[in-house]
Amino acid sequence: MRLLRAILIAAAGVIGTFTSLGTQAATTDTTYAATRYPIVLVHGFMGFKDILGVDYFYQVPDTLRKNGAKVYVAAVSEVNSSSVRGEQLLQQMKQWAAADGIKKFNLIGHSQGGPTIRYVAGVAPDLVASVTTMAGPAIMTDAQAANSNITSFVANYGSLVQFAGSFVAWISGHQSLPQDATALNIKAELDDYAVRFPAGLPATYCGQGANLVKGIYYFSASGQGIKTNAWDISDLAMQQTDEPSDGAVIACGAHLGKVIRDDYPWNHIDEMNHIFGLIGKGAPDPVQFYLSQANRLKLLGR
Repeated sequence: MRLLRAILIAAAGVIGTFTSLGTQAATTDTTYAATRYPIVLVHGFMGFKDILGVDYFYQVPDTLRKNGAKVYVAAVSEVNSSSVRGEQLLQQMKQWAAADGIKKFNLIGHSQGGPTIRYVAGVAPDLVASVTTMAGPAIMTDAQAANSNITSFVANYGSLVQFAGSFVAWISGHQSLPQDATALNIKAELDDYAVRFPAGLPATYCGQGANLVKGIYYFSASGQGIKTNAWDISDLAMQQTDEPSDGAVIACGAHLGKVIRDDYPWNHIDEMNHIFGLIGKGAPDPVQFYLSQANRLKLLGR
């Protein structure tokens, strides 16, 4: 069963692109999300920029743009270390900055997109106005790593994970991105980042970190939902954990900077508005979270 969940959680975002389900609409205000600096959306493990025109952050880029934001969507390796992915993101940011005359970016990352954008903020802080992680792992204990389906699955089935990453890269049109399952060790990388890139990390487990560090704002959010909708196939991928989580990332382990909220009634796939916006009854619209965060950054002059 653990193996099945590991396979499903890695594939759920991809499966979602081929499922025809409804979504909720967000209110349009042409200046509500008009941040000073552009927003960059960064996908997580086994994620993608878009497949056949369907966004990883489903409907988020277009909605942000309709509300006044300038938005870039990154394409980084589906299966690789956060540092390699971070270097890929940094090169894209430098290209966008040179082409469009941009000084800084507001980075938003989901899942492994979280440590990916932390890497960029650490090595190129002059290019970063803010860091916002959605269910991005920031702290992982030994026990959490040992109980993680993804950790064990990658360790035992690295070649299959790497093949799956290459397939997702191919169908999303980014087959040149390198895939390396042997480089994927989230626990070791988070421990390294705690020393090299400690900005925003809480002093105590499950606490809040500094909101503003050396001119960069740090925010985080995450969900605490596992089985959120009987029709949502991504629920099958979610893992029951000893601590509250979104089925993939422990809520307290996702704390970074100012914690906006760590108990949204969403699972790990709901957080980027898949599968096609299918969420639990009465749950808030994930797209509205990204709109609200853009507005928060706008009001901070970011």
